[in-house]
Amino acid sequence: MQNERRQYLQSLLNWANEVEGSLKQAPIEKGKLDEWMDEFDQWKKMIQKTIRKDEITAGDVEDVVREGERIIYHLEDYVETNRQTGRVPIGKHKLPPLPYPYNALEPYISKEIMRLHHDVHHQSYVDGLNKAEIELEKLRKNGKDTLIKHWLREQSFHGSGHFLHTIFWFNMSPDGGGKPEGELLKQINKDFGSFKSFKKQFTDAAKSVEGVGWALLVWEMRSGRLAIQTVEKHQNVSLWDVVPLLALDVWEHAYYLQYQNKRGDYVENWWNVVNWKDVTARFTSVKDLKWSLY
Repeated sequence: MQNERRQYLQSLLNWANEVEGSLKQAPIEKGKLDEWMDEFDQWKKMIQKTIRKDEITAGDVEDVVREGERIIYHLEDYVETNRQTGRVPIGKHKLPPLPYPYNALEPYISKEIMRLHHDVHHQSYVDGLNKAEIELEKLRKNGKDTLIKHWLREQSFHGSGHFLHTIFWFNMSPDGGGKPEGELLKQINKDFGSFKSFKKQFTDAAKSVEGVGWALLVWEMRSGRLAIQTVEKHQNVSLWDVVPLLALDVWEHAYYLQYQNKRGDYVENWWNVVNWKDVTARFTSVKDLKWSLY
């Protein structure tokens, strides 16, 4: 038990270092960045002090986790406020840090998958989107249309990949699973008959995606209700004028290292890490957004 607790605390320490690295690359004013770095530094010292103890109790681990959750809560609040009031300059998209350690979703999604998926695959979409935006800006400035079709396709593919993956990470949590509560559950029951019915159809949809793609729970502004939609790649066979609330990546890189070709097992296990608090927060933000209903 002591070894397991030390290993867990070490994983938190490694994750804190990774988040610090991401924060240094983020467009945050220096004064605010210094505050966040100091917060993480104090937390890291707390973790290191706990690791050095002869005997680590469950309460010690709980104290460390609680302090980390406090910092992350305020960081997410800052990021959300900044997102609402600011803008990302052309070609300046950043890879968002994972909101949990790489091994936090085990045994359902392995550490190896999370590290490769986030650090390599998602980063490639960020890089591709930035490149496409910069090239399109060049075309606007020189008045030429050379390769415009190519760069618009690149923007669609990589941009959709970046945006969907960002939803995907926050849609999951080591404390996930179960089912939603409150207004979201009421809306699901209203639009799908029951949560059980929704879960089955979403699962069936995810398993049915041809090749690579996504399964999404979306809010339709034009109909004022929830719907399930699949997407091939990141942008094909998609449904427009909707807001994704829940996203499940069924590209092979999301599961193959652990599940091989058993996508169905991956989809079934994924429900154990769904972060319904995040999905509910997204729903609450958009549920009153409706166009004329047709």
